[in-house]
Amino acid sequence: MDRLLLFINTLSTWVGKAFAWCILILTFGVSFEVFMRYALNAPTQWSYDIMYMMYGALFLMAGPYTVSRDGMVRGDFIYRLWRPRTQAAVDLALYLLFYLPGAAALFYAGYYFARLSWRYGEVSIFSPAMIPIYPMKTLIPIAGALLFLQGIYEIVRCIRCIRTGEWPLRPHDVEEIERAILEEEARKRLAAAGGQPMEAEGGR
Repeated sequence: MDRLLLFINTLSTWVGKAFAWCILILTFGVSFEVFMRYALNAPTQWSYDIMYMMYGALFLMAGPYTVSRDGMVRGDFIYRLWRPRTQAAVDLALYLLFYLPGAAALFYAGYYFARLSWRYGEVSIFSPAMIPIYPMKTLIPIAGALLFLQGIYEIVRCIRCIRTGEWPLRPHDVEEIERAILEEEARKRLAAAGGQPMEAEGGR
């Protein structure tokens, strides 16, 4: 079970980091179009399509990554005052009532749109370049499936928190703690060997 949960969280993280490169493509597209339009007076036919496709891909595929990092917007001024069990109980109810049905609906509707788009070979109507957009629409059901899987991971975390009274650590939290421990051990060994800790060196 734990291996499956780790795989789900790792998949969301990997997909989010992979699609983060869309930012560079988006930035290049915007910069190139501005240069061509205002410096050379020769606007491109494809840049607008590339820009909105990259932004859409980034928006869709960053969703599971954001959930895996607990980066969703919430009413922290109330939520943070609750005990972990209360937080977990509220989160569990919201995941079951809204999150999972929403992710399932995104997958179902996205699959329908993507299937039709592939069937008709849909292309963009916003520019003469007629760039195919069915690959873009395929990301909709994929994002829905990834969000659903990540929701299962979050539900298991909520159940474990309700049982134990403490939130289980996320994989990236464990990595940060291990890194901090290793850095502290390195400082201690350096100090024991007669050297100066890194903070002391940086402060001179």
